[in-house]
Amino acid sequence: MLDGDELFALAGDPFSGPDVGRGPHVSPLAEAQLLAPVVPSKLLAVGRNYVKHIEEMAARASANPALSARPDHPTFFLKPTSSIVGHNAAIVYPTGQSQHVEHEAELGLVIGRRGRNIAESEALDYVFGYLCANDVSARDIRDDGQWMRSKGFDTFAPLGPWIETELDPADLRITARVNGQLKQDSRTSDLLFNIPHLISFISRAMTLEPGDVIITGTPSGVSAISPGDVVEVEVEGIGILRNPVFAG
Repeated sequence: MLDGDELFALAGDPFSGPDVGRGPHVSPLAEAQLLAPVVPSKLLAVGRNYVKHIEEMAARASANPALSARPDHPTFFLKPTSSIVGHNAAIVYPTGQSQHVEHEAELGLVIGRRGRNIAESEALDYVFGYLCANDVSARDIRDDGQWMRSKGFDTFAPLGPWIETELDPADLRITARVNGQLKQDSRTSDLLFNIPHLISFISRAMTLEPGDVIITGTPSGVSAISPGDVVEVEVEGIGILRNPVFAG
């Protein structure tokens, strides 16, 4: 548990109920190495969920008119849990396999209790909290006809820096910076499919378990990253997720 600038042990399981409190002092935040704040049973990523990002991707692939259309329902896919890293951990550029890797700033949510066929009106009751996410993508690897390999490399899912449990996700500023230069800048109010709809839709296909993570889509402005870069994803009300890029 982060309280101010100090870390404390949790006095209980964060998914077991409302009685979780602050345990013994661990260390100052500045002296801690923050791991990914959760290791889910599954990490679900939503694609094409901001209009301007759809337009951005369509402009790159004009030969495929389907990419320019707004989807009728959420498009989601799985990223492997082996791709998850935490704050300040390296994004490893898969040298020799890709020549074009990009950042994708996203708001992520952590499921707090088990659910299936969740109604939209009740969906936020299943959320434990929110975090920053970076859906790193090897944009030039699409020869498989789907996104799994291009988005599934080890280290391609930075999550963190922590889970914020008291947040209204409806209208939050989300940005990405590379070496301090602003690349993405939008608000979660621009999502095509909002968070209650995403949770409800996904839960009709699969059971959501405590600790599962849904990352909700990226706005326009995605750009290439290279070894030596530092990528920062910031979500209003949560904080900054920072990751350097190393050659792999």
